[in-house]
Amino acid sequence: MGDQLSRDISALKDARKTKDVILMGELWDETTSVKHHKKKIILVLSAMRHFAEQLKKDGWRVDYQKLDDKGAARSFTALVKRAVKDHKPDTLVVTEPSEKRVLLEVEALEKVLSIPVEIRADERFVASHETFDAWAKRRKQMRMEYFYREMRRKTGLLMEEDKPAGGAWNYDKENRKPASTDLFMPAPKRFKPDAMTNDVIDLVKDKFADHFGDPEPFHFAVTRKDARQALDHFVEEALPRFGDFQDAMLTGERFLYHSVLSAYINIGLLYPLEVCQRAENAYLSGEAPINAVEGFIRQIIGWREYVRGHYWRGGEDYVRQNYFENSRKLPAFYWSGDTDMACIRETVTQTREDAYAHHIQRLMVTGLFAMLAGIDPYDVHEWYLIVYFDAFEWVEAPNVIGMSQYADGGALGSKPYAASGAYINRMSDYCKNCRYAVTKKTEEGACPFNALYWDFLVRNEDKLKGNPRLSQMYRTWAKMDKATKLSYRARARALLGKLDAGERI
Repeated sequence: MGDQLSRDISALKDARKTKDVILMGELWDETTSVKHHKKKIILVLSAMRHFAEQLKKDGWRVDYQKLDDKGAARSFTALVKRAVKDHKPDTLVVTEPSEKRVLLEVEALEKVLSIPVEIRADERFVASHETFDAWAKRRKQMRMEYFYREMRRKTGLLMEEDKPAGGAWNYDKENRKPASTDLFMPAPKRFKPDAMTNDVIDLVKDKFADHFGDPEPFHFAVTRKDARQALDHFVEEALPRFGDFQDAMLTGERFLYHSVLSAYINIGLLYPLEVCQRAENAYLSGEAPINAVEGFIRQIIGWREYVRGHYWRGGEDYVRQNYFENSRKLPAFYWSGDTDMACIRETVTQTREDAYAHHIQRLMVTGLFAMLAGIDPYDVHEWYLIVYFDAFEWVEAPNVIGMSQYADGGALGSKPYAASGAYINRMSDYCKNCRYAVTKKTEEGACPFNALYWDFLVRNEDKLKGNPRLSQMYRTWAKMDKATKLSYRARARALLGKLDAGERI
């Protein structure tokens, strides 16, 4: 499948060049399951074509369907049925799909085929489903930090015998520095599209013209060779300062010290452990400090593995959870960037042009506003799935439903990531370029995040007041005088009224 572009994928572990056929197909049902960003479709289809060509050069028989082939199958089922008819195999072998929707389709194949279907585990993850479930059952409350420590012990990454390297499991307190414009910012490794990628770009511009996002310039890696170059470039040029500034945001600096490797890992061009081991080697050789390397590795063997476990335990209705019962529709400026809020304008514009924004832009700008404003979390989930080049439901949904929107009521995280404009001002320079004043609270021209923050807490007091991590904020609210409280609520009502009316904010 399009996110299984690894030579060592479990489906190919015992494959034989002399007897077996590798089936791959570009499918309309997958490219349009949501209206994916144009750059994401280009990335996946071009990477698929390059992977198939490499397999052929290595002597494999590959049955490959292009999206615009005459009579192309639209679905996995139609593709497999035709391939079984053509090749008459004894068995169909497939690595477990990463998304529930696709797994249901694959599990139903045996009923429509005349041959057995063998679904194998995806061994690219450190924690199998069984491993995560066993860990979860031992805990009254699941928290990523404790799961992450088990993954460190299991992999041996940044471990000195049975102790964490440097004496601490987590160096997050060192990784919250705001950035300044005088820093040297290394750009991610860029690659010039070859003829095959240019064919895909033309295809996407023709067939998916109504999808979100700019198709060009396209500069992502689409082969394992190039993805490995991108990994080396990050480790050598950006990793040493990644930790310090991983939460920072700067106008015009879209990547800062981030790796931009997530999509390559998610589609199989890079293996999670090889990425972590490459980073660990930089620490061991003195090329990168412990806070940078630990923070980076935690994102992969900690958070990435943790959200996957939650996704598969979450049930078929996971993406429909709505703890706060929010029903407001996603504002149009999430697509256009047409807003006076500089932080959202910057993030959405970048997202449209690059199919990328880093985790704090996603969590503490677009995600934060959506939660504070009471946007339906399913709409927020679908938007993230559409707009980002690394978004696959297994990783995107828990990050949005659980972490960003707290729509699961705390199953994934211990508190909602609620904040006022002060957080954005502390971690970015966006507020300097904004029509709204972050220092104003409720008057005209005040940062919308300020009033919406308190309104969110008051609206959801019955659900959140018992949360020990929010108790201080509720005590602060209780001490406010009545006039200030009324002013915050009135300002929030005015802002939300504008949202509902489709007026510019």
